[in-house]
Amino acid sequence: MVSYADKPWTKHYDEGIPESLAPYPEIPLFGFLDESVKKFPDQEACITSVELPLVGRRHASITYRELGDLSDRFAAALADMGVQKGDRVAIVAPNSTQFVIAFFGILKAGAIVVALNPSFPPAKWADQLNDSGIETVFTISLFYKGLNSIRDQTPVKRMIVSNIKEYFPPLGKFLFTLAREKKDGHYVESLHPGDVWLQDMLAKYTADQRPRVEIDPKKDTAIFQYTGGTTGIPKAARAPHSALVANAVQMQVWLRGDRPGHEESFLAAIPLFHVYGMVAVMSFAVSMGASMIMVPNARDIDDVLGNIHTFRPTIFMGVPALYNAINFHPDVIAGKYDLSSIRACISGSAPLAPETKRRFEELTGGVVMEGFGMSEAPTATHCNPLKGVNKVGSIGLPFPDVECRIVSLDDGETDVPVGEVGELILRGPSMMTGYHNMPTETANAIRNGWLYTGDIARMDEEGYFYIVDRKKDMVLIGGFNVYPNIVEKVLMEHEAVAEAGVAGIPHPEKPGQEALKAWIVLAPGKEVTAEELIEYCSTRLAPYEVPRRISFVPALPKTTVGKILRRELVRMETEGSDQ
Repeated sequence: MVSYADKPWTKHYDEGIPESLAPYPEIPLFGFLDESVKKFPDQEACITSVELPLVGRRHASITYRELGDLSDRFAAALADMGVQKGDRVAIVAPNSTQFVIAFFGILKAGAIVVALNPSFPPAKWADQLNDSGIETVFTISLFYKGLNSIRDQTPVKRMIVSNIKEYFPPLGKFLFTLAREKKDGHYVESLHPGDVWLQDMLAKYTADQRPRVEIDPKKDTAIFQYTGGTTGIPKAARAPHSALVANAVQMQVWLRGDRPGHEESFLAAIPLFHVYGMVAVMSFAVSMGASMIMVPNARDIDDVLGNIHTFRPTIFMGVPALYNAINFHPDVIAGKYDLSSIRACISGSAPLAPETKRRFEELTGGVVMEGFGMSEAPTATHCNPLKGVNKVGSIGLPFPDVECRIVSLDDGETDVPVGEVGELILRGPSMMTGYHNMPTETANAIRNGWLYTGDIARMDEEGYFYIVDRKKDMVLIGGFNVYPNIVEKVLMEHEAVAEAGVAGIPHPEKPGQEALKAWIVLAPGKEVTAEELIEYCSTRLAPYEVPRRISFVPALPKTTVGKILRRELVRMETEGSDQ
């Protein structure tokens, strides 16, 4: 009889991947950058491109030598400003060369990175700035006005500001200044007293002025990652340097190809302010000396495609919504773009529909591996193998050194039999140390050394794991547990459905009970009625799993990394705004 303690998943690792990768490098996260500067000084680190009228796509880049130098100078400036070890410094910026410079500069100063979602309203920034006690913020000029509007409500004392154009190619910078800077809100005439422009700040310091702060990788925190956006109040998960280092090493081994790591290139489309992009793209790439192709806005699919076609990335971390948008793009269907450079993709943050995977693999010739991770275990803990059996619907196998169990939903302690559902719990080298200023939530999440994920899951006999749903999203229909993920997967198998969201809503006729509802985004050029979808589900699901209420919507509310916001769907229902 297979048990979780047997780690059956290790028998299905790709050839050459060991059960354990210990000991991991005992270095701070920026140690990867220092090493890549030594080994690959002239390798392009960050590539920024713009599509220009009449002349096409133009780009500029900085090398690893330059990235090391600029982040050293950034650290020197922070130290001179009074930033000390353990202080929190915020980044409010899209994917950009500036983000990477600031990220590693903050770590080199011994401070903690708190990357905030730049699309948040200012009031939400204020909540997180206050929660983290942040006095120093790095931002892009586009967000400066919004940050200024709430700075008096926060501890913020100083801001470092950069214009997004600063690392554009020369012609792109010139045309941006003429046509878009003022129009799109990037122009800032003057800064608040005490604030400073990034380039003015960098010019005042040299790399040898970088502070040499003593870092204990296992004890000292590298990042606060705010989580909980899909389920409630955001919590800042504290991750030590060692956790991010371990996860980067795990991904190096898991995704290794036939070429040296520094010859790989990453499409940096997933937001770097989210732990998925921060670790699985930026930290992973820097750990190998690989190039990162910056995509400031992944919703601009034309820019995503232009960057793939021009710069030929080999690794593309993404989410199903992004892969799906590429699959359905008319220029992709027409064969305008060459996507064949992509050899490996990890899909996370939401369930991957089989048709999305099949179509994207057909377009690229690469492998799309569904995986799993969370902000509390930054960032990946499971993934399907690159060369082995890639099971559709599964999040794959635990990484080396990741232990997993499925425990009873009733007592949270008893292992359920293999194949049955329960809560997924984890432990390993990439786990958080707890939530900032939330001892009760920390105690609920970490028990006896195990991280309780809040995900309902199961494991098969071969050690492949399957996420059934979030505990908080489970719906009770007629006394039966219904998991929205399962219903969504069935709906998305219909040829007319591009995306589906399912949630429990207050029953309109039975007070105190729930009803199941589906929100549908149609595939381009396709039509289907609610009655047809109900009939379709009736042949594939139990009667209590069939959503009897269906709305057709132009888009589903999602987080910036593609997770469906089910509580937002329920709000839309109660307000009648989904009709």
